[in-house]
Amino acid sequence: MKKIATLLTLLLLLPALAAGCGSSAIKEESTDETVEEDLITVGFSQLGAESDWRNTNTISMQEAFTRENGFNLVYKNGQQKQANQITAVRMFIQQGVDYIVLAPATETGWESVLTEARDAGIPVILVDRRVDVADKTLFSCWVGSDFELESKKMTEWLRKLTEVRNISPEELHIVNIQGTMGSTAQIGRTRGLANAARENGWDLITEVSGDFTENKGREVMAAMLKGYDNINVVYCENDNMAIGAIDALEAAGKRVGPNIKNGEVMVVSFDGVNEKSLEYCREGKISCIAECNPLHGPRVRALIEALDKGETPETFNYVDEKIFSSLNTVKSVTVDGIEYAVEEP
Repeated sequence: MKKIATLLTLLLLLPALAAGCGSSAIKEESTDETVEEDLITVGFSQLGAESDWRNTNTISMQEAFTRENGFNLVYKNGQQKQANQITAVRMFIQQGVDYIVLAPATETGWESVLTEARDAGIPVILVDRRVDVADKTLFSCWVGSDFELESKKMTEWLRKLTEVRNISPEELHIVNIQGTMGSTAQIGRTRGLANAARENGWDLITEVSGDFTENKGREVMAAMLKGYDNINVVYCENDNMAIGAIDALEAAGKRVGPNIKNGEVMVVSFDGVNEKSLEYCREGKISCIAECNPLHGPRVRALIEALDKGETPETFNYVDEKIFSSLNTVKSVTVDGIEYAVEEP
């Protein structure tokens, strides 16, 4: 029997259109105080709207949890602030929602509020990023990407490309524009690059956070160019930052492309959602993109439906992801014994 609660649907305004999503748009709904016992009520705390990936992820969740599918979605945008998300989760608990879906801003600092949700008997499903808690029973399951695997694919692609083009490891001078510090994506993608740089003998010059935003990516890249004159690879932990970095590189008179030996600066990135970044990949301005699949809605809905039937789904549920490049030099990469085809963007 579902909890009966008067529902106040709070939706914050987000950009009307997410790139790569056709006509789909993040939905605003008016306040709805109707009690509908036959619907499963889901409280969704999204961390924000900092990127095209995030907006696409939000749309996927909204399209999955419709009344037509048997759900009432209570959505809250955290605006990149963990405090806002904690407030939202407590609001969901007070409303007596059936399930809480949380896309956490960072990994730490969730023990208290997740304990409150468990004590209230409300299962929590994590999406995208994880939480660092000692008690793993504070959440039911997680859906998202293997961010370190994404990085392993990217760095193996870079290793193979430079090997084929007779570029020695010591010729690579790499800077990393990181995502939001402490987020699962940043941790995995940063760790993957650091490990590869150490194993291959690459020069990892510096790492600075761009907060997953285009403007900060532009700002960080401009500052790096003032501090270092030998950068030839820019590793961006998402597409929006890559677009900003390319703007800064071109404004500084740099040629962006894969031909390091002829003085170009190679840019690589993650996500594969933003249409401009995919066009840049087709043009060669972005040499490679490791996909990060944002379409979590259907998988999360299936998990909630399973939980609602009393089933126990897998704790960790990974989405399938690809790797893209318009360069035909590297046809595939092999990571941990598994081969991944490099596809056209």
